[in-house]
Amino acid sequence: MKIIHGINKIRRFKNPVVALGVFDGVHLGHQKILKAAINKARSIKGTSMVVTFWPDPHKEQSIYSLEHRLRLMESLGIDACVVINFNQSFSRIPAESFIKNILVKKIGVKHIYIGRNFRFGRRGEGDFKTLSNLSSLYQFKAKAFDIVKINKQPISSTYIRRLIKQGKLNSAEKLLSRPVSVLGTVIRGASLAAKLGFPTANINPHHEVLPPPGIYAVKIIFNNRILKGVCYIGTKPTFKKQEQIHIEAHMFNFKKSIYGGYLEVQFIKKIRNDRKFSSLELLARQIKKDVVCAHNIFSFPL
Repeated sequence: MKIIHGINKIRRFKNPVVALGVFDGVHLGHQKILKAAINKARSIKGTSMVVTFWPDPHKEQSIYSLEHRLRLMESLGIDACVVINFNQSFSRIPAESFIKNILVKKIGVKHIYIGRNFRFGRRGEGDFKTLSNLSSLYQFKAKAFDIVKINKQPISSTYIRRLIKQGKLNSAEKLLSRPVSVLGTVIRGASLAAKLGFPTANINPHHEVLPPPGIYAVKIIFNNRILKGVCYIGTKPTFKKQEQIHIEAHMFNFKKSIYGGYLEVQFIKKIRNDRKFSSLELLARQIKKDVVCAHNIFSFPL
């Protein structure tokens, strides 16, 4: 997938079919739009594109960071993505100017796909009606997609975000169509877990929404390799309780140094809550039990 950062770097594409939106979570509702754009582009021998915005205009904590979203979009088969820097200057551009000068003149859009409730342009003045009214003038076609529902529950990023924070990972997984996960960079830590016999990768999750503190059985994707292990989320109360939340993943049968690399941690099942231990020896014993529990989770059907 070709990634273009910034309006000034945009170039014209062949018969572009543009999915316009933030697509935080790339959940089932978003996937419906993205897959429709891909299929339409293929049918007209064109280019499937996403035009998205970063930082998130909604100013909420993201389910997925930009890097995470881009990876998921690429995995679906999107050909190109334009990432527009959502700053004060851009936020003042009228909806029609955005359509005319960016989507039409710069990209050469032929089809625009959006969610029914998506708004864009200055003060959110643009919507599907705006696109429909201007489609004849600028010679493109527009299509809006209704909100997808599961068991009468509308799928939205806000709802999924709430489920993750509440620890309802199975419910969130159904709406995402994949395990709840975080993508982060491996950073240096204090190596406290290694001293207990369980070396971990300390992860900076790039401001993504996290499940509640605790120990989880996880799958870890690194360089297209799928590893299994346990992940800790918490403030390390046994050592010295801190305000900062730490994320550490211990990978089974893996000893490489991967500082600076990207890891995606997929949360499969919660093993236990985070708690304070009276000694490091008791903590080490519990971690050993956690590792055994995770092995059992992966050895038998969940």
